[in-house]
Amino acid sequence: MKQSLQLRLGQQLTMTPQLQQAIRMLQLSTLELQLEIQQALDSNLMLEEAEEGEALDEQLFDEDGNGDESDANSQRQEAPPEPATETAIGEGEVDELRRLDSDAIPDELPVDSAWDDIYESHLPASSGSGDEGERDFEHGDTSGESLREHLLWQMQMSQLSDTDRLIAEAIIDSVDDDGFLSTPLEELLEGLQQDDPEIELDELVAVLHTVQHFDPAGVAARDLRESLLLQLRALPAETPGLEQAQQLIQQHFDLLAGRDYTQIKRGMKLDDAGLTQLTRLIQGLNPRPGGQISNSRIEYIVPDVIVHRHKGSWRVELNPDAAPRLRINHHYASLIRQMNSDDSTTLKNHLQEARWFLKSLQSRNETLLRVATSIVEHQRDFLEQGEVGMKPMILHDIADELGMHESTISRTTTRKYMHTPRGIFELKYFFSSHVGTASGGECSSTAIRAMIKTLIADESPSKPLSDNKIASILSDQGINIARRTVAKYREAMAIAPSSERKRLV
Repeated sequence: MKQSLQLRLGQQLTMTPQLQQAIRMLQLSTLELQLEIQQALDSNLMLEEAEEGEALDEQLFDEDGNGDESDANSQRQEAPPEPATETAIGEGEVDELRRLDSDAIPDELPVDSAWDDIYESHLPASSGSGDEGERDFEHGDTSGESLREHLLWQMQMSQLSDTDRLIAEAIIDSVDDDGFLSTPLEELLEGLQQDDPEIELDELVAVLHTVQHFDPAGVAARDLRESLLLQLRALPAETPGLEQAQQLIQQHFDLLAGRDYTQIKRGMKLDDAGLTQLTRLIQGLNPRPGGQISNSRIEYIVPDVIVHRHKGSWRVELNPDAAPRLRINHHYASLIRQMNSDDSTTLKNHLQEARWFLKSLQSRNETLLRVATSIVEHQRDFLEQGEVGMKPMILHDIADELGMHESTISRTTTRKYMHTPRGIFELKYFFSSHVGTASGGECSSTAIRAMIKTLIADESPSKPLSDNKIASILSDQGINIARRTVAKYREAMAIAPSSERKRLV
C-alpha cells in the first residue's frame, strides 16, 4: 500500500475553558448561580464572600501576591495555555461572546493581570428614591402539613375502636390530593378482610361517614356530587336556601352541570331570583376540598432584575440579593510571594481560577443588565398600561439592537425574572408573536389575550360572547384575527367556551 501525505483545509470551532465557563454561567438561573458560587467558594481558597457592610479595598495582586501593581507589570508572565475544547455552538455566537465587552475573557489570563480582584456580584443600586422595603426579597421553602397527616391527626383525636381505626386509616390512605376517595369501597373491603375477615361492608360505610365529617368539609367523598352535599350539610342550619340547595344537588345535579336552568326552574318551581340564590350558594363551595391543605413546598421566585420608576423614567438594576458579594482573599494571595515556586503553584492556580470566575460573573451580570434594559425600553407601554400595552417583540429585535447573537439573548432570558410594579415576570414573557391590524401595524398576542379577557369579563352572564363574536369585535377595532385564533388564546387562558360560561344574572 502506497503511503502519501495530504493537506486539508477546514474550519473548526473551539472554545477555551474560560469562554465555556462564561457561556454556562450566562444560562444559569438565580438559584443555580447561587449553588455555583457556593461550590466555587468551597473549592477555591482564593475566593471569599464579603460581609455585609464591609468596606472593600481595591488592592491588586500580581502572581506573587504583591500589592504593588507597577511591580506586577514589570514581572508579567504568561500562564501556560489551556487546551482548546470543542463544543456544539454556533460560530456567530462564539464570535459575539468573545466580544461581549472591551475586556472580554481572554483565551489565557495571566496570573498577574491588572484586573480588579475585588468584584461585587451585583452592580451598585441606583440612586432612585424607591422604598427599600419594596426591594427586600425573601426566598426559601415552607413545608405544610399534608392532607393525609391532617386526617390522621383527626382520626387519632376521635374515639374509635382498634378495628375502626384500621378501617379509617385505609380510607385515609385512599384519599387523593383533591380530597376524593380514589378506591371503590368493594376494593377497600377486600384489602381490609385480608387483615380481619370479620369486617363487613356496613362497618366500612359507617367509618367512611365518620371520616367524611373530618376537616376539610367534603373530604373522602366518592364523587363531586357527594362532596358538595357534605359541604352543604356542614353549613349552619340557618343558611338561606340551604335545604333547596341540597335538593338541587340531590335531584337535579346533571341539569345543573349542563346549565339547563329552564328545566331546573320548572322542576323546582323557582323563579330567576330564587335559582340565582341557590347557584351562588353552590358556587361558593369547593370542588377540590383537599386543595385547601397541601404538603407541597412553597418556592419563592428570586427576581434577577428590579425595575422601578424614578422621576418619570424607568430604572433597571440587578437584584443585590440574587448572589453574594465575592472578592479575592488577600491573605492567601499575599502568601504567594513568600513561598517558593513549587509550593506556590497551587495558590497561583487558585488565584487564576478565581479571577476567571469573577470575570465570568461580571460578564453574566453585564449581559443580563443590558438585555433587561433593552426589554424595558421596548415594553414601556406594558409597564404603564398593563398587558394591553404589550408590544410585539422577538429575540431578533433585542439581538439586533445590542449587537448580540439570538442564542445569547435566549440564554439570558431563560429562567431569569424581572420584578416590576405589575408583578414578577420571566424575561421571556415580554417576547410574543404578533397579529396584523387594519392600519398595517402589528399587535402582540399578549395584548390580544388581554383584550379577549376584558371582553369576556364584561360580557352579559346570560348571553356570553362566542368566539366568532369576539373575533368580530376585535376586527371592528382594527385587529385581524380568526375565530380559531380567539379559541386558541381563550383556551390558553383556561377560559371556558361560551356554552359553559352561561349563567343566571
